[in-house]
Amino acid sequence: METLTKINLLNPTFPNKSTGIINGRSSGILNWNDLAYPQMYQLYQTLLSNFWKAQEINMQDDIKQWDQLSTHEREVFLRINTQLASLDSLQTPTMTHVMDYVTDPSFKAIVAVISQQEAVHNESYSYILSSLIPLSDQKEYFNQAKDDPLVRKRNQFIIDTYEKFRDHPTPQHLFELGVQSINLEGIFFYAGFAFFYNLARQQKMLKTSTMISYIQRDEMQHCYFMTQFVRILLTENPSLNTEENIQYVYDAIEQAVHLESEWANFILHDIDGIDLMEFEKYLEYLANKRFRQLGLSNLFAEQENPLPWIQVFSDEMINETKSDFFEQKPRTYTKVSQENGFDEL
Repeated sequence: METLTKINLLNPTFPNKSTGIINGRSSGILNWNDLAYPQMYQLYQTLLSNFWKAQEINMQDDIKQWDQLSTHEREVFLRINTQLASLDSLQTPTMTHVMDYVTDPSFKAIVAVISQQEAVHNESYSYILSSLIPLSDQKEYFNQAKDDPLVRKRNQFIIDTYEKFRDHPTPQHLFELGVQSINLEGIFFYAGFAFFYNLARQQKMLKTSTMISYIQRDEMQHCYFMTQFVRILLTENPSLNTEENIQYVYDAIEQAVHLESEWANFILHDIDGIDLMEFEKYLEYLANKRFRQLGLSNLFAEQENPLPWIQVFSDEMINETKSDFFEQKPRTYTKVSQENGFDEL
């Protein structure tokens, strides 16, 4: 099996415009005006326009509301928060590792931004916890997320593929890593997001839901980028574009839906306002979106969003009201659209 080699930092005799995203020839010098895939510049700009910091959000209102939540709501809140953090913890080092084997410098730049944003997401979950509970309790819940059998099962589904690429960086393993990254960012966060949005529609913990919306907006773009990365990888490398690999995509995303549904049935089963049968259909609805982004047909029955209430907490709403951290006055961030990859909840 072909093994990828780490890309030299500089190859002066090669062209600046890369001849491939892997195994290509590129000087390593990035000229955004001379790209093999010019649309990557627009995606890069969209990611930058989403820049935010956890400290932009004043948690005082949520701090006041925290004790008004039921004991069960607080328990689920803390478990989901640390579970989401455990997922984000995987992405920063993985994306950094991928950069070593990607030839095209524009893709390297986007992967670098994604890696940084995942670090921000991870910090955000810690910021929320630090506002609500003592450090000793934070440590306890982070350890619980690490040891929980269902969380470990879901994480291991991703980790096995990531580690396989780390140990044996081949084009095939990079393809599989791309698919599992789509699962992580495009499927595995959604039970947690739904819980926080469900609280928000009851006017509970609104600052937390705002933070989650910012994370959601980033993850949509990350997921979109990875679907394009996989499509380009298959197009440039016909040896990867096989019936077996297309079946791998269907099987992997179907399994991700199953695992996320299993987690949701455990963690959300006593949450008022969330119908678990509807939520499972919502996961199938999201999975169909991922298939279409990959240029594939739906696997599940086509349907409208079965959780229409979640639209109220979508990126579009947040984009209208996000305030400048320093000026504290509303400003409209760059609108995301079909052209630069926005995919609604």
